[in-house]
Amino acid sequence: MAMLQMQRIFIYALKKDRKHILELLQRREVVEVSDMLKEDSVFHKTDVSIAKIGFEKNVASATEAVAILNSHIPEKKSMLSALNGRSEVSTEVYDAFKQKYETTLRTANRIIALSKEIAENKAEILKLQAQVEMLTPWILLDIPMSFSGTKYTKSFIGSLSNSWSLEAIYEKLADYTPLNVDIISSSKEQTCIFVLCTKDKGDLVYETLRGIDFSHPSITFDRAPAEQLEYLKNQITEAQAVTCNSIKKIKSYVEIKEDLLFLQDYDTLRAGKYDVIGHLLQTKNVFILTGYIPERDASQLEQELNKRFEIAVEFKNPSKKEEAPVLLKNNSFSAPLEGVVAGFSLPGKGELDPTMAMSIFYYMLFGIMLSDAGYGFLMVIGCAIALFKFKNTIESGMKNTLKMFLFCGISTVFWGIMFGSYFGDIVDVVSATFFGNKVVIPPLWFFPVSEPMKMLSFSMVFGLFHLLGGLFMKSYQLIKQKDYKSIIFDVLPWAFLLICSTILLISAEMFKEILGVTFTIPSLISNSAVALALLSAVTIILTSGRESKNWFKRILKGVYNIYGITGYLSDVLSYSRLLALGLATGVICTVVNKMAAMVAGGVIGPVLFILVFVFGHSLNIAINLLGAYVHTNRLQYVEFFGKFYEGGGRMFNPFNMKTKYYKVKEKK
Repeated sequence: MAMLQMQRIFIYALKKDRKHILELLQRREVVEVSDMLKEDSVFHKTDVSIAKIGFEKNVASATEAVAILNSHIPEKKSMLSALNGRSEVSTEVYDAFKQKYETTLRTANRIIALSKEIAENKAEILKLQAQVEMLTPWILLDIPMSFSGTKYTKSFIGSLSNSWSLEAIYEKLADYTPLNVDIISSSKEQTCIFVLCTKDKGDLVYETLRGIDFSHPSITFDRAPAEQLEYLKNQITEAQAVTCNSIKKIKSYVEIKEDLLFLQDYDTLRAGKYDVIGHLLQTKNVFILTGYIPERDASQLEQELNKRFEIAVEFKNPSKKEEAPVLLKNNSFSAPLEGVVAGFSLPGKGELDPTMAMSIFYYMLFGIMLSDAGYGFLMVIGCAIALFKFKNTIESGMKNTLKMFLFCGISTVFWGIMFGSYFGDIVDVVSATFFGNKVVIPPLWFFPVSEPMKMLSFSMVFGLFHLLGGLFMKSYQLIKQKDYKSIIFDVLPWAFLLICSTILLISAEMFKEILGVTFTIPSLISNSAVALALLSAVTIILTSGRESKNWFKRILKGVYNIYGITGYLSDVLSYSRLLALGLATGVICTVVNKMAAMVAGGVIGPVLFILVFVFGHSLNIAINLLGAYVHTNRLQYVEFFGKFYEGGGRMFNPFNMKTKYYKVKEKK
């Protein structure tokens, strides 16, 4: 349970060594560069925004090129590929990439250009196909659709809504003879026609046609429809050929996909370096870098810098006004839960790291909620195999997640044995169904499904210890701050009041009837609990508002604060979720096993039994794993942290190699 001590670091070095110094700091990942120095007449800062934009643009181009390659040649990945982590490359490989940097970048842009060309051609093909579809009804027309008549005639080429007969059209146009009407094609939706009349009656014919929903074609050409249709089909064929050729060219670049991935990381690192350069104070020949470094890493970094460069390194302890970043350091048992703490908030100034104390309760709460030895065993085996098989490649974040679920699995096995749950009652069901002799593995403690009130009592007692643990952490924190008065007035009264209220509650007859218990608390203990509870309540009333000088306001604040006991009691009741989730796991297990037993008869019965068992329990473990994780976090964040922890610290964010696919490793 610790936060590493931070120090301010100042580096003064020659500008000619800037690139190599920054690369070393980036690979060591122990310095958070800050922007706390101001420019003056000698030192200035460099505007690196244009360079950063260029690198980010190159990263975006490489990312887009890889996505295009993957869309044409999908990459096959196993379910466990996420555990492989980033590939390691040497500094020599990293430096050598400079030789093919420009070529790789041009290739990325070429792939993007080919993809745009494919998209444009596909859009053009769709456009041409739409024109073909519109032209198809006019294929029998042997004159251009743009034809409007001759010197003495007027023509109309268009369509009428719905199906029309030739006689019906002539009937509508009978007053304007002589004229000629040809039906080019007809369907239920439209009738395509060609009308030719004398020029002097053209306007009258057009008005009549408009009256029966005549409309001109949406497209016209100077060729006959059949000729234009052939032309369009040739255009489509050419566009398809160009598209296929572009796709082949894209697929030919699959061999340099690794270079494109490397380009993303290469320029990501360069962008990171330039971001740091923007924080430096510089002259023509020297530069100054300042930031934070964990005290444990200061000496080693100083020695390495002095060994390689002409440099001056200075360390100082942060002032009390500074908000130094926070870096947690815990043992292998608690370290996996540092992410859970960070998910709430890192410790603020003057606070303790709660990870160690929280981890003890966290693993126990998770195990009680899942509480099945079979499920826990699967978690332990799965996490252990993954940690062993990928021990040399797995990333630290994923490693901590697997460790967390490994310990949660061990806790689940323990509580599963205590409650006698092995994939529910699978031993009972299998022995009775297939062997005709029911075998029961008794729990080391009790069956929660059979004794839910006992489980509820245990849940609340455990919750009480959890809350008292939070108050203990507050006391420890106040001791470190040497605020002994707050321990006496703000912690101990609430702890005693909570304990005494619990004793009085469980001694009530109504409570005994609900739990179905017959024990009797000695009158000495109950009377002492009453006296101590009253003393604690009076202490809270008299002291919790002590910051007010007016005694009347002080008493009013105290009376208001004593109402907080209801909050504590509701906190204790909230631990009933341990009962709810534990029973949910057990009951669903039992239901799945009964369903499996129902189909176990006959020749294929065992096969059906296994299928129902695997599917049902897979679904159950997925649902209840999520439930246990969410509600365990909730109890830590609200009930436990609410008693002593505020957070507000800033995470240590070192200048590091924020790469996605490769990590650069120096030879020792």
